[in-house]
Amino acid sequence: MSSILIVTDAWRPQINGVVRSIERTAEELVAIGARVEFLTPLAFLTLPCPTYPEIRLSLTHRGIVRRMMKEFDCEHLHIATEGPLGFLAASVAKKTGQPFTTSYHTRFPEYLSARLPVPLSWSYSWLRSFHNAGCGCMVATRSLENDLRARGFKNLMRWSRGVDEDLFKPYEGTVLPGDLPRPVFMYVGRVAVEKNIKAFLDLKLPGSKVVVGGGPQLEALRREYPDTLFTGAKVGEDLARHYSDGDVFVFPSLTDTFGNVMLEALACGVPVAAFPVMGPVDVIGDTGAGVLSENLQEAAVAALDIPRDHCRKIAMNYTWAASAQQFLENCIAARDIHNGLVNETKAAE
Repeated sequence: MSSILIVTDAWRPQINGVVRSIERTAEELVAIGARVEFLTPLAFLTLPCPTYPEIRLSLTHRGIVRRMMKEFDCEHLHIATEGPLGFLAASVAKKTGQPFTTSYHTRFPEYLSARLPVPLSWSYSWLRSFHNAGCGCMVATRSLENDLRARGFKNLMRWSRGVDEDLFKPYEGTVLPGDLPRPVFMYVGRVAVEKNIKAFLDLKLPGSKVVVGGGPQLEALRREYPDTLFTGAKVGEDLARHYSDGDVFVFPSLTDTFGNVMLEALACGVPVAAFPVMGPVDVIGDTGAGVLSENLQEAAVAALDIPRDHCRKIAMNYTWAASAQQFLENCIAARDIHNGLVNETKAAE
């Protein structure tokens, strides 16, 4: 069975979709007999990333990374992120002739431009060079695949996501304050500028607004929106119970590539309201499990009429077992692509 080394700059104690996707995929890979190893910032001294202190930037060099990669002795190399470890691992792989895949989780150019006056073209040029150096770049949705292909990205492979149906499910009872006016419109996720949370908080909605999650904008938004309940970060069953206690999940992001939180909300029986952009278009689309509209307020109110059991039914189409199988097939296909290129080069010589 295959052995896979996953190199990622995003890792615990971060709580985000990238980390959860990698962890759950690895668990399923192990369940079908694969050996999975990790190279993460936990192995090195780190510095906090500017504006994202919970993201740790590894302090190391190519020689150390090369030695560790050799010790892991894995058949497949997957580079999950474009951070310091990702770039060093790619550099080693190119120098040693080892095939590797990458994955595109985050629309980094859009995130960067939300903070600094950096042209999107500069960031995409840099990312295109990084991902095109591998034998395959895994993306979660058709929308993202089409967008990146139009920007010159090559060897794009689909790697969808899953949801833990045993954890994320409808729960009895309530974890929110009993006197909180209904209906409850809820956002779950990172509290940061690129998530466009103010677009949700500025809506004129009946009932209450709840924000579940932590991040650099949390305290500022708490002060600016005192009528909104900010619970801070939640994990495990506590997180699932918060989802389940909502009436509508509002997803205001314009920059996410997928949005695992939408699947988690649906699995808990909560309909989604979102803009018709990448991520929501792919997950919700015409499933009837949510409402997509440029008018987010109208979408949120209309979503109240969606049956909760239908939402869970749609979420059950996504499993981590299928996601892991897709991931493994991509790794094998990338190796075959690499071997074909090597053979072509030898034949030409």
